[in-house]
Amino acid sequence: MKISWSHCVLKVRDMDTMVSFYEDTLGFVVADRGAIMGGDSPEIVFMSGSSSDHHQIAFVQTRPEEEATSLDHNAFRVESIADVKAMIEKVAQDDRVKAHAPLTHGNALSVYFADPEDNGIEIFCDSPWHVRQPAGQGWDPTMSDEDVLADVKAKFENDPEFRPIEDYQAMKAKEFGEV
Repeated sequence: MKISWSHCVLKVRDMDTMVSFYEDTLGFVVADRGAIMGGDSPEIVFMSGSSSDHHQIAFVQTRPEEEATSLDHNAFRVESIADVKAMIEKVAQDDRVKAHAPLTHGNALSVYFADPEDNGIEIFCDSPWHVRQPAGQGWDPTMSDEDVLADVKAKFENDPEFRPIEDYQAMKAKEFGEV
């Protein structure tokens, strides 16, 4: 299984300052933003500097003044649903991992867990679709890959921004001046 780094999520104190810094100084753009779990839950802002990645960094306004670290989690991309399932099996058998959670954002199938020092980790593979973020629902890793994808599609296809990932990336490539 090949694992490659994808993005990080930082807990921030001042969302507006962080977003404007990453836009003005690094040239990132806001890809999506909204309440993590809807309602009054904390806001998350997804930012990217490339059409090939929905987000390369995200900010959650949940960092208390006294908290020394801002890292929420590091995310690592794998190549397939089978790889995510293999990681789920691996962490489920690892006594150092207290809990794990299979979650789909519509645009990815993930498993979240923490390392022995409680640093958050996400292992994911991309889905064939773009879904407006934030979005998240559980998924059943015991299902066949085909049934997993059908289930994800059924959960998110009514989202007004649901579309093939290629269409989303082509739109973003124009916005980034890559074409």
